[in-house]
Amino acid sequence: MRQSNKYSEKISRNITMYEATKSWTAIKEGIDNTPNEDQLRNMKLLAENVFEPLRLGLGNHPINISIFFRGDELNKVIPNASKTSQHMAKKGAAVDIDVDTSNILYNYQIFNYIKDNLEFDQLIWEHGDKLNPDWVHVSYNQVNNRKLILIAYKGNGKTEYKTYS
Repeated sequence: MRQSNKYSEKISRNITMYEATKSWTAIKEGIDNTPNEDQLRNMKLLAENVFEPLRLGLGNHPINISIFFRGDELNKVIPNASKTSQHMAKKGAAVDIDVDTSNILYNYQIFNYIKDNLEFDQLIWEHGDKLNPDWVHVSYNQVNNRKLILIAYKGNGKTEYKTYS
């Protein structure tokens, strides 16, 4: 009987555990970036309630995951990483996504589709310009989603946020 590889297991229809936990920094530093049961449950909720409906709603085109889960140990070695990030700690409830240069979809379409059609806790237009963000950050909670929409930009040498309007 062949044993299953935890990294090929799927957390949703289109996301493998590998995609959800990959980190070159974790590999380089020898850090185990495996979520616990609560974090994995949150990741599955986000995948099923945001990522999969987003992908389906935008024609089932591939959407890249930049960062999904980041464990506490990994977060400590990443320069300027937020200590309260929803990607990590007790959460596992955020994902950064982008379409790179697919020429089929653009990040502003991802942002607007989520904003206009899906339930979410926090949605962030990450950097970029007025036409297109560099990537989109979205988080999801099982209950009490705030629908907080922000724009991230560089100010005074660090990332700052303003309310989207």
